[in-house]
Amino acid sequence: MNLLRELPPIHQIQEAMLKENIGSDLPQKLLKQMVQQEVDELRGALLNETYTGLAQDRHGFQVEIIASVQEKLTRNAFNLVPVINATGVVLHTNLGRARLSNAAIDHMIEVAKSYSTLEYNLTEGRRGSRHTIVEEAVCKATGAEAAMIVNNNAAAVFMILSALAKEKEVVVSRGELVEIGGSFRVSSIMEESGARLKEVGTTNKTHPADYEQAVNDETAMIMKVHRSNFAIVGFTAEVEREQLASIANEQQIIFYEDLGSGALYDYRKDGIGEEPTVQETIAAGADLVSFSGDKLLGGPQAGIIAGKKKLVDRLKKHQLARVLRVDKFTLAALEATLLEHLYEEANNIPAIRDITVSPEEVRKRALQFKEGLETKCSHYQIDVEVGVSQVGGGTMPAVELPTSVVAIRSGRFSVNELEEKLRMRHRPIITRIKDERILIDLRTVTTEEEEVLLSELINICNE
Repeated sequence: MNLLRELPPIHQIQEAMLKENIGSDLPQKLLKQMVQQEVDELRGALLNETYTGLAQDRHGFQVEIIASVQEKLTRNAFNLVPVINATGVVLHTNLGRARLSNAAIDHMIEVAKSYSTLEYNLTEGRRGSRHTIVEEAVCKATGAEAAMIVNNNAAAVFMILSALAKEKEVVVSRGELVEIGGSFRVSSIMEESGARLKEVGTTNKTHPADYEQAVNDETAMIMKVHRSNFAIVGFTAEVEREQLASIANEQQIIFYEDLGSGALYDYRKDGIGEEPTVQETIAAGADLVSFSGDKLLGGPQAGIIAGKKKLVDRLKKHQLARVLRVDKFTLAALEATLLEHLYEEANNIPAIRDITVSPEEVRKRALQFKEGLETKCSHYQIDVEVGVSQVGGGTMPAVELPTSVVAIRSGRFSVNELEEKLRMRHRPIITRIKDERILIDLRTVTTEEEEVLLSELINICNE
């Protein structure tokens, strides 16, 4: 019997699925592609004589194909899907960094549903500029004269150097020539921008005289790069930004600081790290500052440039302003996030709330979670232990956040099997493994997600 002849046509399978309301909420072209893929894989298995199924006729193959598609649908039809981050890393780069506040999400949805004033001036009834949408909020929050937004901080660095220092020298301390992730280096970005790097000092020590002696007629700016993703300790010295601002002012050149992460909220008042705020950097005399939107700020991915109006105006007129501009969704989310900072509602921002939550609160939730799981499943060995969370996202590298973790060992599955089962749920759950146990840190899990996590662990226990 030639089983290849028994493979049902694509339209027949799709019609049968729709009658059973399977995949009816998907674009039909997408559903057709999924069915086609299953049929192609089945045909390949039959041709290669590797088919291990039981189907012997058209109906049997159809049932098998539908079941396979349905299983994939219960996982996810999309590649970009929400996950539960139970790792305790607040700004987890692989998992999308900062979660947005409800206000930011609501504002994005409202803008998405309608036309908007993206480039329209309501007061004057004519074309406006997207640069103005969040500029006032950034200026109020930072004390800067002007501001603009690009798509990330690396883009901000590139644009500033390209627009203001092309074919000119930029003086940077050797101890600040950082790699910002993904093998992207400040020195490489500078080279691509057309600016000429002039290194001063040594890896661990740089003095004011190093900068003063380096400045010449070819110097466009002094650049300070905040070491947000690593720390140098021991026999060290660096020049304070106030001194650099003074040197730059005397030499009539630009002083620009790349803050990297960039905080508007002062985490130091909660005893967390020594991260300078953008406000104090502007107040110290920086002509320009750039920082990220989706790290310590707690908003969407963006590169925020703030500083002297005459310099920001030059950047707005540069050709790269259009190349690197952001869309209405980024601006909507950023505007709402900035307003929460301005009106002292920063605790509504998930990233800030998760970083500053007390160890006692995390431990209380961990103990309640342990109790809830123990009453539903006897296959798990569950302990609540002292642990450490991380800020993440290349920020505050030396900071450890005291936490409590729920450590789970299964009597039925290996630690790798349990990790995979959690990771492959319809709502994927990302955890850590240590000492042959799954570690769950509820610092980065919302109360709603906690219910899903508990339910899925119970479901796995009963499989």
